[in-house]
Amino acid sequence: MLRIECPCCGPRDHDEFRYGGDASVMRPSHDDPDPEAWYRYVYVRKNPPGPHSEFWQHMTGCRQWLVVERDTRNHSILSVGFART
Repeated sequence: MLRIECPCCGPRDHDEFRYGGDASVMRPSHDDPDPEAWYRYVYVRKNPPGPHSEFWQHMTGCRQWLVVERDTRNHSILSVGFART
């Protein structure tokens, strides 16, 4: 089980959070008509081993969106911060 250190609520089990996806993927601009850009945004993901930034929302606590840096090789949490500064 992952333990995520919420900046507002302290350490919590991961089942209090909802995974929100890859935090390193850049969304195309809203009016971008290129279907290939939207295809890559929605479907194409790299899955390299090592540190990875992810969005998580603390659903049963403060409801804040967080960026969690997690090592995919051993699931250790490297850092946690607010998604919006």
